[in-house]
Amino acid sequence: MTLRVLIVIFLVIQSVCSWAATESTNEYLIGGQQFIPDAEYGATLCDNPRYICKKVHARQSWKSLFPKKEQRELVMRLNRTNVALRYRSFIIVPKELAKANYMQLSPFPQHRDTDGHRLLYVDLGVFAFAAYNKHGSLMFWGPAAGGKPWCEDTKDSCSTATGDFHVFKIKGEDCQSGTYPMETKGGAPMPYCMYYHKGFAIHGSTLSGFINRSRGCVRLFDDDAKWLNQQFVQLGTEVIVSQ
Repeated sequence: MTLRVLIVIFLVIQSVCSWAATESTNEYLIGGQQFIPDAEYGATLCDNPRYICKKVHARQSWKSLFPKKEQRELVMRLNRTNVALRYRSFIIVPKELAKANYMQLSPFPQHRDTDGHRLLYVDLGVFAFAAYNKHGSLMFWGPAAGGKPWCEDTKDSCSTATGDFHVFKIKGEDCQSGTYPMETKGGAPMPYCMYYHKGFAIHGSTLSGFINRSRGCVRLFDDDAKWLNQQFVQLGTEVIVSQ
């Protein structure tokens, strides 16, 4: 059985049984509900000659595996997660980590036609976003995740709105949902939110890897959402979201 097949099997099993990014609240507990990560995309990265799939053992942590902060953050971004390592069995690591350049690991082209304006592009197929300046140059990229297919409590789809949009509302670090949790009719943190379509926003949160589990919003690392919110996105900035 090839490494690729093993990784696909692992990711699918992990998604059902133990995809749990536990930090401090039940919001991050995923076991008990079924979330299917994109096993094929993860396996593709493992197949890429630039990377290796590294087995993770019990009691290992991000810090113990990667004492250097810069390398640790790069690997976490490559694995699209900013939560604890304890529920992962494999991680994707650049073969030449010491020489790795984060921007060169981008799944996006370094340049694209933006018609002379800024563009925020979100590709949920590769679990990432890209920020292009008005000249079409890639300024930054980072992990992203979207909505889960179905929300049991609302009995409705939670899929992220896709298409070509423009940002119409921007709020800061104290941004909160006006709808979720449903029990309290809102209050869930949505730091550095940027609304692009009806109630759909892009904001900071926790990401658990190659998995979509939000209620429809696009989730980014907090630092990335802050950078976009304060230094890149303006009212009217074009946002393209693809699946």
